[in-house]
Amino acid sequence: MLLDHDTENEIIYELCQLLGRAILPVSRSERPGGPGEGFGTAFFYSELLGTTDDGEVVREWLLTADATARTGYGEIGLRPSVTDPADAAAESIELPGFADRWLHLPEIGLAAMPTGGLRGYAEDRGWRWRTQQVTDAVAAGPAAVARIGAAPGSAFVLALGVADDGSRPLEAVIERVVRDGDALRISTELPAGYVGAPVFGVETAADGELALHCLGLVLPAEAGGHPVATFDRIRSALADATAGFR
Repeated sequence: MLLDHDTENEIIYELCQLLGRAILPVSRSERPGGPGEGFGTAFFYSELLGTTDDGEVVREWLLTADATARTGYGEIGLRPSVTDPADAAAESIELPGFADRWLHLPEIGLAAMPTGGLRGYAEDRGWRWRTQQVTDAVAAGPAAVARIGAAPGSAFVLALGVADDGSRPLEAVIERVVRDGDALRISTELPAGYVGAPVFGVETAADGELALHCLGLVLPAEAGGHPVATFDRIRSALADATAGFR
């Protein structure tokens, strides 16, 4: 769905308010203290496993692109808005054996980290997370993904870019998403730091209002833009990979 400029800007503003605390900066290198060899974005996703009399049963993941997570050493950055107290964000979470901490699903380009270790990391150091998540209700289902056509539609990417001084500012950009065979792609090349970031689209709901969906996440650039790992495939791949642990 292609929106007018004013509506696109309104959605960008809302995204930053609703999900600005869902994303974290990721960087990778081959050794502690070594130069950064790649920068990406990761985001929190709460997977709905079912419901009970006590409410919904969810499992939380940190998702990024598989290419970002395949390294010997990595860091997950912290931002003052996602920690309580805010000054706990002064240092990154340094992780040797970085690749081993993720569930790798290379067939769709995804890496997924259970967040229990991150929660424990904060508890051990006397602070707590203040995050938002892309929920199962916001993550696009197969029908919403299938409705994306070959004509360019409005897409919104929420990422942590890479500034000249090495800082990772929150950035939200308006792009175009198109169907490319049985896949989706962002039709332009994105700046450094955007690989792994969530991609959002909109469509008109039954009540006539605009419905926001997280279509998936940004994969490394190829000719013609960035492929998108879509949430219909993400859900299926996570279910298959964790079938014995539910």
